[in-house]
Amino acid sequence: MIKKQKLAIIGASYLQWPLVETANKMGIETHCFAWEEGAVCKEISDYFHPISVLDKEAILEICQKVKIDGITTIATDIAMPTISFVAEKMNLISNSLQTSLWATNKALMRERFILGNVNSPCFFVVNDQNDMTTRTLNYPVIVKPVDRSGSRGINKVYSSENLSNAVGLAIEESLSNKAIIEEFIEGEEVSVESISWRGEHYILTITDKVTTGEPHFVELEHHQPTAKSKEVIKSIKELTLNALNSLGIEYGAGHTEIKIDNNGSAFIIEVGARMGGDFIGSHLVELSTGYNFLKGVIEVALNKFSLPKMEQSAYSGIFFLSKESEKILPYLGKNNIFDIKKEINTNSLKLLKNSNDRSGYLIYRFTEKIEL
Repeated sequence: MIKKQKLAIIGASYLQWPLVETANKMGIETHCFAWEEGAVCKEISDYFHPISVLDKEAILEICQKVKIDGITTIATDIAMPTISFVAEKMNLISNSLQTSLWATNKALMRERFILGNVNSPCFFVVNDQNDMTTRTLNYPVIVKPVDRSGSRGINKVYSSENLSNAVGLAIEESLSNKAIIEEFIEGEEVSVESISWRGEHYILTITDKVTTGEPHFVELEHHQPTAKSKEVIKSIKELTLNALNSLGIEYGAGHTEIKIDNNGSAFIIEVGARMGGDFIGSHLVELSTGYNFLKGVIEVALNKFSLPKMEQSAYSGIFFLSKESEKILPYLGKNNIFDIKKEINTNSLKLLKNSNDRSGYLIYRFTEKIEL
């Protein structure tokens, strides 16, 4: 009898559900680690361990006892240092602990970009609302926590009068009580979905984004593949590879966010050493390219990487429901092109401040980009 491989999955929210499902289908024994509240994956994982994703020592102890064969997560930044810590202690596949810190702290990340000559916005870090008195800024600027995702605590600021309040909000959201203030790049945003193995990076697709705009820039739509020109795509890919290398990323999924300014120049906004959330990595990549990204991430963790094969070419995308996008409500209640996956979780629509405020979504795959 073939022995089942054992995979530790850090996090157990709805974000990890497709990862656990895929591992189950692959015949892998799954061990999920997270606080019990909101841990929906305990329903489908083989074993659930009610431990904080930040408690790396406790997770290591269990992983050593279980003798796991790999450890991973998707779409969860705060889990990355724990994954690297456990992997290094157990001689498993992952990015280094240092890389995981660079890739989860926007200030450290920016410093690496400077050292690697990667085109990115000018910035500085503050840890107090009154820490800006001697700063000279060219407004507008973007203020955000140094270590959060999901558009939490992000604000666009036009003048010094509003800066202190924005910094205070960002510091409140920050796990380390620090905020980053950066030059605002006017333009369109894309993300680059990639997978890495032994320092070689394979770009899977580029995602066009639609956001609420200022002040919070919460994402309302994602579409693959990008509609950008060949010339811009080339510069996006080159910038992405440079950014991944500058952070020392060697293994696993990558989600690189880039702004294209009005002159066509590309600027790195940030890099996640994990899949993009919002169903980008877990659903859209496979729908548009045919490549099972989830399976690829699991195989990397288990030291079984195979080169990505793009077996189809289609358009895929997602529309999120909120007060700003209530026009999509009729599509949620009838059979249509969005029957691939759609959900509405509340009848109360909010104006968005972060991604947790969204009320549902529609996912499509079609021969062309869908616009509503």
